[in-house]
Amino acid sequence: MKYRSTRGGMAPQAFSDILLEGLAPDGGLAVPESVPTVSAETLESWRGLSYAELATEVLSLFIDDISRADLARLTHAAYSAEVFGSEAIVPLKPLGGGVSLLGLSEGPTLAFKDMAMQFLGQVFEYVLARRGATLNILGATSGDTGSAAEYALRGKRGVSVFMLSPHGRMSDFQRAQMYTLQDANIHNIAVHGVFDECQDIVKALAGDLDFKSRHHIGAVNSINWARIAAQIVYYFWGWLRATSGPGQEVSFAVPSGNFGNILAGHFARQMGLPVRRLVLATNENNVLEEFFRTGVYRPRSAAQTHATSSPSMDISRASNFERFVFDLLGQDADRVRACWQSLAEKGEFDLSELRPQFEARYGFVAGVSTHEDRLRTIRAVRDDTGVLIDPHTADGVKVAAPYVEDGVPMLVLETALPAKFSDTIREATGLPAPLPEALRDLGKLPQRVTVMDCDVAQVRDYIVRHADDAQG
Repeated sequence: MKYRSTRGGMAPQAFSDILLEGLAPDGGLAVPESVPTVSAETLESWRGLSYAELATEVLSLFIDDISRADLARLTHAAYSAEVFGSEAIVPLKPLGGGVSLLGLSEGPTLAFKDMAMQFLGQVFEYVLARRGATLNILGATSGDTGSAAEYALRGKRGVSVFMLSPHGRMSDFQRAQMYTLQDANIHNIAVHGVFDECQDIVKALAGDLDFKSRHHIGAVNSINWARIAAQIVYYFWGWLRATSGPGQEVSFAVPSGNFGNILAGHFARQMGLPVRRLVLATNENNVLEEFFRTGVYRPRSAAQTHATSSPSMDISRASNFERFVFDLLGQDADRVRACWQSLAEKGEFDLSELRPQFEARYGFVAGVSTHEDRLRTIRAVRDDTGVLIDPHTADGVKVAAPYVEDGVPMLVLETALPAKFSDTIREATGLPAPLPEALRDLGKLPQRVTVMDCDVAQVRDYIVRHADDAQG
């Protein structure tokens, strides 16, 4: 299995190479040269597997430069009861009416990002040790990626983490999860700006090939293909839990900001998983919903990006979207480059002529959820089922509703546990979200963070000064 760039300018590379690279040298994103397929017979044979065993099967289709025995060891270390609190790893939580939550928030940071990050923490350390190399991870977070990455990589040999976040735009709990880490290899940088501007800095530095090479810069955001590959696993897991036989269809509703989570569902569907619909849920920052409704992709400026009560989705430029456009355009790298050139020059590109394919060929539909929708949904789900959901998951439940069909299970991908967004939970229900016992004193711990202007040069200088911290 080799990987190429969506923009056509990268020689085919093995998994371990693109794992350490992040953004492709031509500015594109790594994608597999061909998507592996899974037969109905193979799928049925996976029904009795544990999550770690299923992860080994799925990931081995994308990773052939790590031995199967070593890959199995990595997946079992990543997806253990010790890390996720129970053997279930990803429980299915029925809400009634054909809708269930796919419980992706049982990991150490209470968010779905743990599902991929725990594997990345294992595979980064493995590949770096095998090569005798070091890596400086540069990432941006709107709330959950940062803490999941830092908890997965804290103390890992050969790896330092530089995580940018938008100053003042995350929940108190999200900030505490990240900034209370005192490990020498973890560096939190709060930038005066919005998430998209943090992401722009990451892309600018990743695109500086001399800087990237000299300082061994890698990526942990979902521009890194390993994140997407690891997320594909839970689509198969959800399907296997929600069905009883071959060929049965399932729909998935996915709260989406950076497009990585639902992109994994797109690849699972391409691999042969019987997925009827991929329901994309946005908040008021509905650039992706607008695209699936109109065919026009028109990202917004930082000033036009709303601060909402589902802050992890306060994103107007979805860095993973390019991988789907690559498929939509027949994997034509020239047309992809032309789209992103139009984006740079005009601030948009128009693929409205392809709009009939969005659902008919790829299963995509989309919808918007507002603050009032979130509050109403959180209250309704609690009153009807006794289950408390977080604001992002509420966006998914709300947008999923019109697409629920008899005989087709609707799995809403849980984004995080409600404890991470207690202010909104209190507004919706009148009570704060309960905190897990182990995290009740988190807000009282000292925090370590560097605040700086939204400036590429300042971030570059900080990395140069701290790149060798805790490595070796």
